[in-house]
Amino acid sequence: MAFICAKYSAKVVISGLARHSCSVRTRKLRIHPTVRCISAITSVRHKAVNGGTVSADDKRGHSSLFEPRTCSNLQRAHYSSKKDMLKWNPHTFADFLKEKDIQRCYMVWDRENKKVRMSHEELEPIGTFFENDKIDFDEHEGMFLQIGRRTGCLLGAFIWRTNRGQACGGVRLWDYPTLELYMRDGLRLGQGMGVKSALAGLWVGGGTGLVAEPTAKKHILPDFRASLFYDYGDFLTSLNGCYVTAEDVGVNVNDLDHVHHRTRYATCIPEEKGGSGNPSVATGKGVVCAMEAALDFLGIGTLSTKSVVIQGAGNVATVIVEELLKKDVPSIHVTDCHQNRVDDMKHLFHHKHDGRLHIEKVDIDDMTVMSRPCDILSPCALGNVLNKETIPTIKAEIVCGAANNQLGSPEDNELLKERGITYVVDYLANRMGIVNCANEAYGRLTNDPAIERHFSREWEKSIYVMTKKILEKAREDDITPVQAANAIADKLSREWHPVWPGRSQQIIDALVESEWHKQPIY
Repeated sequence: MAFICAKYSAKVVISGLARHSCSVRTRKLRIHPTVRCISAITSVRHKAVNGGTVSADDKRGHSSLFEPRTCSNLQRAHYSSKKDMLKWNPHTFADFLKEKDIQRCYMVWDRENKKVRMSHEELEPIGTFFENDKIDFDEHEGMFLQIGRRTGCLLGAFIWRTNRGQACGGVRLWDYPTLELYMRDGLRLGQGMGVKSALAGLWVGGGTGLVAEPTAKKHILPDFRASLFYDYGDFLTSLNGCYVTAEDVGVNVNDLDHVHHRTRYATCIPEEKGGSGNPSVATGKGVVCAMEAALDFLGIGTLSTKSVVIQGAGNVATVIVEELLKKDVPSIHVTDCHQNRVDDMKHLFHHKHDGRLHIEKVDIDDMTVMSRPCDILSPCALGNVLNKETIPTIKAEIVCGAANNQLGSPEDNELLKERGITYVVDYLANRMGIVNCANEAYGRLTNDPAIERHFSREWEKSIYVMTKKILEKAREDDITPVQAANAIADKLSREWHPVWPGRSQQIIDALVESEWHKQPIY
């Protein structure tokens, strides 16, 4: 298995700042220019995403959100050159499929012949890309694409190693500049969810969904947005349950409700409809468990004597702060680039911290928080923040946070080890998002033991126990924690589901045999 940290060393790294919040694209420490206006447009986007009304004044104030977006001349030129298909914008690719009268297509791994099998010969450049790629493609069992009937948007499902059960993972709504970045993100996220789930002891495989953001920002318009996720629900139903979706960047619980209107293969639906609700509380508690395990591994005391610095003041970070205050942490310093989050956190903890909590507003590209002296550094905002520029400045003994894709490259992972910094891999510490929703169909319990055991110190796959196991293996084998985690996850992910071994693989085979790609979309 390729190292998960290597999966995120491509040109563009996509990461969510927090649940229900905006996301940014970063390359090392340079922030994409469009990110700098996120604060200005967040309120407009938030209205539409959450079912509100976008007023004429909103449109005048942020007209760029409503202007049609067209392909560049370069992309138009590439349209006629199929060999450059991976360089096309996803919308150009969708237009190409429509021109060829292709509504659905797939690329699946032929286990017998050890090669990628494609539904259409027109997809040959994509098949070649998968077979030649040494970074992200890892014998993924299936990559399914469909053009939304109502919206014309490109919808995707990426499935990796379903030995342990149905592929599970969130669906992401994002603006991808090229089809290659769309495909790479699907491959990385699908495998990443499989690794995370295996380490969590869940009987599910790796999967993710992608929706290419529509042109002209139509996804912020309530009616179009509902149609977009109705389309995704129809797409999931057609896949017969080999992939079960959940919430990811750019998607909220209302969107999942719309998906659920059209399929049973969706989780993270509203609590009032039997869903698992907001995973932020469980995720924050899990990160604190991982911190305690790292301290115990190093034998340097408890949280009650430590200082913690947190980058980000979103939903999960807020829970982490609350848990740390309960555990009498003497010093907590939080930074965020959004004034509203800073204000919200200050208001929430105004009478609770006794001077132990300091919250600071910083510029979006201000990374000085990474060098602030502390015992534990907790990245809970951007991805790709642990890199060759920030790691040499870190003064913390432990790095443990909720942000996804914290490492920039495999070399950065080695650099942490060389500096003697104990790194708790992000996909172990922040596992509770998938844990919270993976077993929704089994019903709900107050203080559910299936959830609570992840916070225990007894269960063999709890966050605490697994964190210590990974760090001990890294020390004994003289490897990085990421390498140790991947070695353990690789073995676990190959175990067969005790009741339904190979079920999703059988469904994928049946989809191919029944010519899923030729069936009409209703």
